[in-house]
Amino acid sequence: MRDQDCPTRPPTTAAEAAAQAELKAIAAGLESLRSRLMEVHATLPVPVLEPAMLVGEVEMDVSTELRSVIECVLNDGIEPAIRDLRTAAAYIPANEEGR
Repeated sequence: MRDQDCPTRPPTTAAEAAAQAELKAIAAGLESLRSRLMEVHATLPVPVLEPAMLVGEVEMDVSTELRSVIECVLNDGIEPAIRDLRTAAAYIPANEEGR
């Protein structure tokens, strides 16, 4: 398809710009939450038997369970959400770049 055959998308609307700004703010809030979770994680002791607990050889204690849950929430939920929200907040269609 030639460039002139491609429909041009109208410029970003005020509602879209506002939504991107809100996504940026939400990502910042998640970064704050991430910091709080990391602080809690850092306060928890690492039990000597943690490796055995993580593979199911020994029942988990509270510290290991909390550390594990925090790590999963950060790695599986918060980090990807921050990345995706920041990407969406910065999105500029190709036909608008350089304007």
